[in-house]
Amino acid sequence: MTTAGPSAPSTQLQFPVYIPFVEKLGFELHSLGDGEAELRVNLTESHMNSWEVAHGGVLMTLLDVAMAHAARSIHREQPGFGPGVVTIEMKTSFMRPGEGQLRALAKLLHRTATLAFCEASILGEDGKLCAHATATFKYLKALPGRDRAVKTLQRSSP
Repeated sequence: MTTAGPSAPSTQLQFPVYIPFVEKLGFELHSLGDGEAELRVNLTESHMNSWEVAHGGVLMTLLDVAMAHAARSIHREQPGFGPGVVTIEMKTSFMRPGEGQLRALAKLLHRTATLAFCEASILGEDGKLCAHATATFKYLKALPGRDRAVKTLQRSSP
């Protein structure tokens, strides 16, 4: 995955699934498709740690959500946006503090019928690498032992 400088502005998209925690954090989806995803967040005081930079948990969540969307992006043609994914494992490295607007760029590296292997990087406003992660996801139609399927957003017809 490239860690070049900031890209041209892109239009914010609607998330294909409803994730209350992601909405509360203010994450924005800017691109999705062909095994890739880009998310952004404008950091506010509620995202900060005691050093007044992005809390590591915010960065890890941004990386996780970006990679999950990259993993699911190959199933977009399926009704309800295909199967959901759950994180099996994730390794994160932090390089520098996250400040201002952050961009997470995620890529699906490999997949099988049941697993997705992804990577993602977070870039600061200056285009420099703040954090990087790799993760493995499992494709699921519903949580085991539950009658809950993935909640897609209700789309209103024009």
